[in-house]
Amino acid sequence: MKFRVIPVTAFQQNCTLCWCEETMQAAVIDPGGDVAKIEAAIKEEGLQLEKILLTHAHIDHAGGTAEIKALHQVPIEGPHKGDLYWIEGLAKQSEMFGFPKVGDFMPDRWLEDGDVVTVGKQTLQVLHCPGHTPGHVVFFDKSAGMAQVGDVIFQGSIGRTDFPGGNHQQLIDSIRKKLFALGDEIEFIPGHGPASTLGYEKRTNPFVSDHRG
Repeated sequence: MKFRVIPVTAFQQNCTLCWCEETMQAAVIDPGGDVAKIEAAIKEEGLQLEKILLTHAHIDHAGGTAEIKALHQVPIEGPHKGDLYWIEGLAKQSEMFGFPKVGDFMPDRWLEDGDVVTVGKQTLQVLHCPGHTPGHVVFFDKSAGMAQVGDVIFQGSIGRTDFPGGNHQQLIDSIRKKLFALGDEIEFIPGHGPASTLGYEKRTNPFVSDHRG
């Protein structure tokens, strides 16, 4: 699987294109907005968009979903159904954060912990990692050693838990029990900022490291 990060919106959210090199079929993960930028990247890479994948339903991750679905007529997979109320409230979110008006959508497939999603001939494992939002999921490409973690963990930080439905202890458990269990060598692309590895964060991240005081 190949990955290309496209920062979108004023929040500089890491929308990611991932694709199967054999079939050139692709998924777009967290199309938060700036759809023209995402479309240009799909064209530049010569890809056929097969689906939209959502880690969670905050506006900066999901704002462009309805527009891309309309353009490509592809299914939306994710997040977990715990984020239904965030999807239903996207119009309100767009007003609150000054985003362009967004179209309504509903996922074609809600995801559960342990599910698998396909991209061409490649597969991504689904981990339900609540805490930032109740329905947050992570997509893990075992063969590439790469995880798309949304807003669960960042380089040197962790996701906010002060939004409705956020839960700090759940988030810590998601990171320490589910993500760190994948292995120290696993690289991850977070929802914002630079990539890192789980091992580096386990050693140094002040919120979840083994060495915190």
